[in-house]
Amino acid sequence: MADIEEQRRKVEELKRKILEQKKKSSEPQPFDEERTRLDAETRKKAEEEQSRLDAEVEAKKRVEEEAKRAEEEAKRRAAEEAKRQEQEAKRLEEEAKRQAEETKRRAEEELKRKAEEAKRRIEEEARRKAEEEAMKKAEQEAKKKAEEAARVREENERKKALEEAQRQAELLAKKKAEEEARRQAEEAERRKREEEEKKRQEEEKKRQEEEKRKQEEAKRKAEEARKKAEEERKKAEEDRKKAEEERKKAEEEQKKAAEEAKKAEEAKKAGGKPTAQSESRHVYSEILKAAWSDTKLNPEEEKTFLALLRKVLGVTQAEHEAIRQEVQLGIYLQAIVDSWKDGVITPQDSEKLDQLREQFQISAEEHLRLEKQVRREILKQKS
Repeated sequence: MADIEEQRRKVEELKRKILEQKKKSSEPQPFDEERTRLDAETRKKAEEEQSRLDAEVEAKKRVEEEAKRAEEEAKRRAAEEAKRQEQEAKRLEEEAKRQAEETKRRAEEELKRKAEEAKRRIEEEARRKAEEEAMKKAEQEAKKKAEEAARVREENERKKALEEAQRQAELLAKKKAEEEARRQAEEAERRKREEEEKKRQEEEKKRQEEEKRKQEEAKRKAEEARKKAEEERKKAEEDRKKAEEERKKAEEEQKKAAEEAKKAEEAKKAGGKPTAQSESRHVYSEILKAAWSDTKLNPEEEKTFLALLRKVLGVTQAEHEAIRQEVQLGIYLQAIVDSWKDGVITPQDSEKLDQLREQFQISAEEHLRLEKQVRREILKQKS
């Protein structure tokens, strides 16, 4: 803002000098026709310079506003990315908590199942022992009955008792066979349950590994998002620096314009015709250089602007062609120097040179000649 105020002050000072010049010219005093023409040309140049300075002030304002908008956009994107990462972290935390609760629940169910299995085995063992005890008792009872029958009954009764004992023995053998079959069936069922439990544990292990892989994938995506946000921030910073460089360049152009105005004032005081013509050519050359270096005009706007400028400064078409060729070659030569300053041309530099070569209609032979000259100079400086 201080630079803009300084430029405005210079413009006001220039206006004041023009008014003083007009007052002096209105007073009756001896003058010649050449002096009058030079004064008129100087006033036109000063008015044109004032218009250009106003346009550059507006351009500088636009550059500063654009830089401010870019910085605000970068801050907004950074804030949105931080918020998104925070939400992602919260979601991952909730997912981890849910998985921990699920693991705890499954562990509790596993402990409960194992306790029930142990209780069932104890009950089966107690029942088996009770049945064996009953079988022993039945055997003892049958034996006792057989001995009693043999002792009490007669020989005819002994046969009947023996048959009864045989029947009891067969019944006991049948019970033993049934118990053995039941025990084998229970053993097979137990083995089957153990195999199912082993399979379930393997599936649980696979599921936990899959959950772990998903968590790692989520962390990797979050890291990628963070890196992307960092790249966006760096890009916004580069845009801001570029806007700052553009602003500084505009300030340099304004200073150069102020110096040109000062030179024009000195030329007016000198009053010599050859100096004014040389100054006009110089001003026209500098304006062409600034227009083709920084300003993006379409061909029609450029043609109209240059025609008006030649009319104001009194530059002929032949002088325009000579100055145009000199300025375009100077701009292109400086672009080649900038491209080769690191010893190698990047794709961006090559693209910029192609655009300038197409804009200024520079032939391939001329390009090779200038590039060879620049490289030779760079080698001389390095050696």
